[in-house]
Amino acid sequence: QVQLVESGGGLVQAGGSLKLSCAGSGRPLSTYSMGWFRQTPGNEREFLAAISGSGGRTYYASSLEGRFTIARDNAKNTVSLQMLSLKPEDTAVYYCAADNGIGTPTTARYYDYWGQGTQVTVSS
Repeated sequence: QVQLVESGGGLVQAGGSLKLSCAGSGRPLSTYSMGWFRQTPGNEREFLAAISGSGGRTYYASSLEGRFTIARDNAKNTVSLQMLSLKPEDTAVYYCAADNGIGTPTTARYYDYWGQGTQVTVSS
């Protein structure tokens, strides 16, 4: 199985940017579709973006309005999420996840492996 570790979270002012990274170990991430989700207290995990194993297909939540970009570097076994024009409502714990099934899911329940999460806080 694969282990995932997120990094790059932190405190940023509204309008700023952050780039999250997810590093995989144990197995090549190229065999997995990867997704980014976020969660706030009392709420379910919210889908943000997903990318196919080859990187040829990407999917985004429409609510992001094009502010986030998912990418992967299979040679480095990493997946990233570039976040621009951050808003206070983007404050959450951000998770990367890996799916070894068919397709590139946009629903949390289809993902098999999860990282521990990284906190992103956007101040107004």
